[in-house]
This record gives sequence, structure tokens and C-alpha cells, in this order.
Amino acid sequence: MLTFSKRRIRLSMKTFLEPNKNYPEVTAYSVAVGLLMTVLFSAAAAYLGLKVGQVFEAAIPIAIIAMGLSSATGRKNALGENVIIQSIGACSGVVVAGAIFTLPALYILQAKYPELTVDFTKVFLSSLLGGVLGILFLIPFRKYFVKEKDGEYPFPEATATTQVLVSGEEGGKGAKTLLVSGLIGGLYDFVASTFGIWAETVSTAMTSWGAAIADKAKLVLKLNTGAAVFGLGYIIGLKYAFVICCGSFLVWLVIIPLMNLIWGGQVLDLMHSGLTQTVGQMSAQQIFTTYARHIGIGGIAAAGVISICRQFGVIRSAVSLAAGELKKGSVKATESLRTDRDLSMKTIAIGIALTLVVVFLFFLFGVVHNLWHALIGVLVVGIIAFLFTTVAANAIAIVGSNPVSGMTLMTLILSSLVMVAAGLKGTSGMTAALIIGGVVCTALSMAGGFITDLKIGYWIGTTPRKQESWKFLGTLVAAATVGGVIIVLNKAYGFTGENALVAPQANAMAAVIDPLMNGGGAPWLLYAIGAAIACILTLFKVPALAFALGMFIPIELNLPLLVGGAASWFVSTRSKDAAVNKARAEKGTLMASGFIAGGALMGVVSAILKFAGVDLWMAEGWWTNPLACIIYIGIILWFVLNVLKKDATDGPGIASK
Repeated sequence: MLTFSKRRIRLSMKTFLEPNKNYPEVTAYSVAVGLLMTVLFSAAAAYLGLKVGQVFEAAIPIAIIAMGLSSATGRKNALGENVIIQSIGACSGVVVAGAIFTLPALYILQAKYPELTVDFTKVFLSSLLGGVLGILFLIPFRKYFVKEKDGEYPFPEATATTQVLVSGEEGGKGAKTLLVSGLIGGLYDFVASTFGIWAETVSTAMTSWGAAIADKAKLVLKLNTGAAVFGLGYIIGLKYAFVICCGSFLVWLVIIPLMNLIWGGQVLDLMHSGLTQTVGQMSAQQIFTTYARHIGIGGIAAAGVISICRQFGVIRSAVSLAAGELKKGSVKATESLRTDRDLSMKTIAIGIALTLVVVFLFFLFGVVHNLWHALIGVLVVGIIAFLFTTVAANAIAIVGSNPVSGMTLMTLILSSLVMVAAGLKGTSGMTAALIIGGVVCTALSMAGGFITDLKIGYWIGTTPRKQESWKFLGTLVAAATVGGVIIVLNKAYGFTGENALVAPQANAMAAVIDPLMNGGGAPWLLYAIGAAIACILTLFKVPALAFALGMFIPIELNLPLLVGGAASWFVSTRSKDAAVNKARAEKGTLMASGFIAGGALMGVVSAILKFAGVDLWMAEGWWTNPLACIIYIGIILWFVLNVLKKDATDGPGIASK
């Protein structure tokens, strides 16, 4: 099995694709399969992201499918084609993240303000234009992050995906494991969400003593029993899952009970919205939604500012590198190695200018219908998207996690303040700010995801220009798919009310934008507390963004991450042989990817059935909660026992994070 230490990758590049030779990369097969992966994983990622607030990285499962297909069809020299399939298909996850973190907030606010309009065109163009900007802004930074800094950044996601693609040359043995785990995880989640034979979420309130504690002390714990969320926790790993859950524990076990204890008899209307309930009359969930979640929002915004300050040197260095190339002129293709060829700086500059013009026209004729407001909007998009590009790329390079939601929240606050100062308020202002946020969010998500694709190509030896050129087509297809999926999910589940999709980031965006655009206040005190927590955590070198995300994502979606992370730690530490532990961790990553993809895809099937009005039997009874606990423990045991069967001689797997 290949091991991907930084030194090993540098020394073995020539054994993959030689820079002075040409290989099949962009073919009818690779483009068609890449676009198919884009459609399938865009739908799956949109459902999972709106349900749990986390968008899984599609690169690994797409790479597994690509190498499995090339092995099954007997394609020779398919490594370059598989990189293109992965690069095009990976547009799904990044475009979905940009869209679902912001644009469902339009539907959430529409429930309160029926005059607010939202349609497919707004969702599609926001995602498409943001994705294109993300690609164009990142390309000048490619050589800095991918080549100049080679060996300094670990690129965990790129390392894992590269090993998957290379292992495909040895027969694609991981495809069967992925298929089996995908079927089991998908059917498990489908039965729970569609028929309700066991509960999707269990809580301490399902017992009489737990219900009493939840009512009196506002103390409650909840756990989502889905296989997809468990798989997500496995891939995130114990460290970050623990940090995220610590944020949840602070809110649900400390802040919410303390608020009830101290201000239980008082009405705290921090946003001047006409609230009449006392804190004590609210449930723990209502206290979280009304107050505690805003502390997390403040923490996320502060973590984004800290990241920009820390990355100023990166911006300056990368811009200097790109400017030097532009000044010297593009090197002709015949005079440079194939693996060094990017789209020319002239093409990039013209592309950025044209895209910003289209953004301006979109704002003018489709959003604000005012020349001055449209100009302000495009300036906010251009400046913030460019500045945050390096933050997104650097985060992916170091930890494989993109803090896009925190940066987008700050974008929303800034754009709202600017728009209000320019005289745009009410529902028009909400729409404008959220569309701006959607474009910026997608741009940053794309920048972070694309740097992974380019690093994979660098290690394997593909042509950057081909990855860059065909990324635009993948973005177009992903934007169209996610626009349709969001509409279907809104009609099937909705984003407000009982049994609605959680959409935690979009709900946070709506909570921020509503008071700012209606002459009301914002809970600045809660934001300040969150910002202070983020600063303190940073001083102690604790990942502030992960902790803050835990504070505003519901606890039932964070505890399963800890369960999955604990399983990851357990299976990778049972043996005294390091090679066996590594092999088990790799197989677990493969199975977790199957859980994620299968569960998310079947979730989309369930949503389509509901959208089509198919009347399915839903179980009701006291037994759904205890049965959920038994079934959940059972699938975890199945997962762990299967992973522990793996030893170091069983063949290639995926590099664990």
C-alpha cells in the first residue's frame, strides 16, 4: 500500500504521470462520469447539509467510484481521467455548501414575510456566479499553496483522495466495501426517515425523569441516530468532534440552565421583536434558538476576523507571485512543463472582470433594481470574496475544514450595515444581503475545495489548466442541481415549523438579517460574548471556529459526531502494530464514506417521495425511542467489528484523516 508522507509524494510523482508525457485526461468518458457524479452528490450533499448542518466532502467517495469504474471496465491509463472525474464531481459539495448555508434563509424569512420573493433563478445564479468567482480568484494562488509551499501544509483531504485514486491502479478493491456500507447505511436511514419504525432523534426527555429535568431545569441531551451523521463524525475525527461538542455542552449544559435559573421570571427581548414569553416559560430548545445560538454566531464572526489577520502575509505573498507572472507574461505552453500550465493571467483577469459585470447586472435587474445598490453589492462581493479566498484555502490545506459559514456570517453583517446605510431596508434589503452572502459563500467554498483538487493533480501529475477549465462546467451543473433540490426539499419538508429540515446555518443567517433590516436591534451583547469566547480560545490554541459551530448547531447533530469520532479513535488504537491500526482506520474511512453517501442519497429519495405525495405508513408508539437506541448501537457494533477484521495485508485503503 502506498504511503503518502510529504517526502514520499515528492519522490514518487514520476512513477504516476510523467510531466514530459501526455496522458488521457479530458475525454468524453471522464467528463460524462464527472457530470453524473456532480448531479448525484449535489443532491445528496444538499439533503445532508440542510438536515445536519454539515456538508460531507464528496472527493473521497467520487474518487472511489471513479477508480472502481475504471477497474470494472478495464480502462488502461485511467489515472488522469479519474482525476478529472473527481475534480468535476467535487463541484457538488462545494457549491452545495455555498448555497445551503445562505439561500434557504430566503424561504425561512418568506414564512414571516410573504412578500419576499425567492425562485430558482436567484438560487441558480447566486451559486453559479459565486462558484465561478471562487475558481478565478484561487487560480493565481495555486502555485503558492500547491508548489511553493509543498511540504509545509498537510492537505489531509487531498492526501486521502490521492491514495484512493492511485490505489485504483491496483484494482479498485475499496469499491465493494463502499457499496456494501452505502447500501446498509442508506437503507437504515431510509427506514427511519420514511417509515419512522425507530426514532431519528432520541433524548433524555423520553423518560419521565428526563422530561421533568428538561421542564424544570431546562437540561436536556439529544442524539440523532442516523448512519450518515455517525459516518461524518468518523471522518471528522475525535479531536474536532470533541471540540465541537464542547461548544454544545457549554450552551446546553451551562448557558441554557443558567439563563433559566437567573432570568427565568423575566422577558429578555434583546432584538426588540415584541417577545412576551419569560425565559422560564420557554423550552430548552426555545432558549437556544432565541438567545444561546447568537453567542455561537458572535464566536464564528470573530474566528473569521482572526483568520484574516493571521493570513495577511499569505495574501501578500501569493499576490506577489501572481503579479510577477503577469508582469513577465504567460509562458507559452510549448516552453513549460505540462504540469505547470495554468490558465493565463490575462484570461483570469478578463474572466474576473466579466463575472463581476454579470454579478452587477444580476443584482441590478434581478435583486435590488437600483443602480447605486447594485454597485455597492458587487463591490462587497468582489472585495470580501478576494480577501477571504486565502483563508479558505489555508484552512483546507492545514486541517481539511473550511470555515466558510463564519466568514459568510460576517459578510452578511457587513453587507446589511452597508445596505441599511445606503437606504435599502425591509424585505428588499434582506433579499439583497442574502444573495450577496450566497455569492460570497459559494466563492469561498469553491476556493477551499478547489485547492484540494489542484493539490491532488499536482501530486499525481495531471495538467492544472485542464482541471481549471472543466471546473466551470461542473460548477454550472452543480448550481442547476442544487437550485432544483432546494426547491424540492422546501416543498417536501420546509425549513420552518415542526419536522422541518434544521438548516442551522441558514437559520442563523435569517436570525442575523431580520432585525438589522427592519429597524430593530441585534443581540450585540450575545455576539460580544461569543467573540470574547473565540478570542480566549484562540489564546489557548483551541480551534475557536469548531467550538463556535458547536454553540449554534443543535446538540442532537453534534453528539453523533462525537460518537463517530470515538469509533475512529477506538478502531485505530486497538492493535500494537501501527500498520494494522492504519489499515483499520483506512477501512473505517471507506465505510464511513459509504454511510454518508448512502444515507444522504436515500434521504433525497425519501424527500422526492414526500414531494410526489406518496402516502407512506409512519409508525407511532412509545417503542420507537428505545428501539432507536438498540438499532443505533447495533449498526455501530457492526461497523466497528467489520473494521477490526482489517489487517495490514488486506490491500489498499484510504488514508485516514
